[in-house]
Amino acid sequence: MAKNAPQYWLMKSEPEVYSIDTLAGQKVGTWEGVRNFQARNHLRAMKQGDLALFHHSSCDPPGIAGLMRIHREAYPDATQFDPKSEYYDAKSPKDKPRWDRVDVEFVEKFSRLLTLAEVKADPFFDDMLLVKRGMRLSVQPVSAAHLKKILRLAGAKSRADG
Repeated sequence: MAKNAPQYWLMKSEPEVYSIDTLAGQKVGTWEGVRNFQARNHLRAMKQGDLALFHHSSCDPPGIAGLMRIHREAYPDATQFDPKSEYYDAKSPKDKPRWDRVDVEFVEKFSRLLTLAEVKADPFFDDMLLVKRGMRLSVQPVSAAHLKKILRLAGAKSRADG
C-alpha cells in the first residue's frame, strides 16, 4: 500500500506567545490553545511528518519565519481543562474533549522573514487562504506549489520534498 502524500500547513502564532526562536530552542514543542473549530479540524488532519510554515502574526511586520514538521499527531489539549489557563473551556467534556494540540519539531528558521505584505503582493498567492479576505485561521492548509515558492522566496535551505 502506498504511503499517503504529505500535507502542508501554515500555523500562526504571536511571537511574544510562541515564536520560531522558542521552538528552535526546544527542538520539539507543543502547539496548543487553538480555539476555533475549523483550525482544530486542520490539527486533527495533520499526520506525523507533514511540514508546516511558522507564521508570526499580530506583530510588525507579520510574516513567515520558518519551517517545522508535525512530530506528534493530534491529542487532547490539556489546557482546556485547567481553570488557571487562558485556554480553559468549561464546556469541554473530559470524556470527549473539544480541543486538540499537536507536537511540532523545529526544521529551520528562514534567513529572512517573508512578510505577509510580500505574499499578498504576489498574484501567485491570490488563491492562498493566508491572503484571502476574511481568512484569519490560525491553522490552515497550504498547497505544495505555494509551499515550494515560499521556501524559495524565504531563502530556505529545506525543500518541500524533504
